[in-house]
Amino acid sequence: MLIALIGENCSGKSTLAEAINLKLGGEIFSGKDYLRLAKSESIAQALFKKKLKEAVTGDDLIYVITEKEHLALLPEGAVRVLVTAPLDTIKERFKARMHGVLPPPVEKMLEMKHGCFDSGEYEYRFRSGEDDIEEFCDKLLN
Repeated sequence: MLIALIGENCSGKSTLAEAINLKLGGEIFSGKDYLRLAKSESIAQALFKKKLKEAVTGDDLIYVITEKEHLALLPEGAVRVLVTAPLDTIKERFKARMHGVLPPPVEKMLEMKHGCFDSGEYEYRFRSGEDDIEEFCDKLLN
């Protein structure tokens, strides 16, 4: 099974990926983690696309996506999950990552990106901070 967790920075994708992986097992890739598959970016991307395609019907894989350009890597048959959080929550989480300081340019970037994935097609939607993570994992995997 290939599960794509798609959403903005600090929306809860990695936390959800870990929770799913506890029940599912398999491998987790995030962003450009696939670059570790080969020295050349083009070869690594080709290998990763193959791995993603095989995961649709084979070994379990979770791909955490924060950049729209990575959506093009997903093959048909991937289970797409939109992970969202309120903008204030995203800002607080990002601020914590930055040791308590959220510079104005970063805050503006978060505001501009907020909602950028909302118009896509998804089999599931997970609202971080609102939906129960255990219930969602059970629903997704059953």
